[in-house]
Amino acid sequence: MQTKVKLLGHPVHQMLIVFPLGLLATAVLFDLVHIASGRPMMAAVAYWMMVAGIIGGLLAAPFGWLDWMQIPRGTRAKRVGLVHGLGNVGVVLLFIGSWWLRRETPEAPAALAHALSFIGAGIAMVTAWLGGELVDRLGVGVYDDANLDAPTSLREPKLRERPITR
Repeated sequence: MQTKVKLLGHPVHQMLIVFPLGLLATAVLFDLVHIASGRPMMAAVAYWMMVAGIIGGLLAAPFGWLDWMQIPRGTRAKRVGLVHGLGNVGVVLLFIGSWWLRRETPEAPAALAHALSFIGAGIAMVTAWLGGELVDRLGVGVYDDANLDAPTSLREPKLRERPITR
């Protein structure tokens, strides 16, 4: 099933998610640099990366929801999409919490602010994999003849070596 929401022939949700995923991951990297170096500027950069990532996540979410609404009920794709979407709502909420705790002194975040962003990043790795499963394995949003009940890529049998034929 192809997505109904496209821009110049490409799914809008898939185009938009790269921004929040990259920005929030970069915020965590700047947090780690801040922790390692003690440089306040690194925490301030993480703060602004979070602001942009949260906004990007909020912009991408409605397009993902519209795509999910098109998936037929009772399919594996519908279940994976639900976990993907709810997980990403959790990720954005964790980063909002981290941002909220930092807003008065972005250059000196509390340990809880760091913890929320690190937990959010960990969950984002799982939800990003689920998004890849939806697109790459199940073909959601890409193919009219998508296999919406394909088995998980984690259970795929190992490929045997094939001899090179000339």
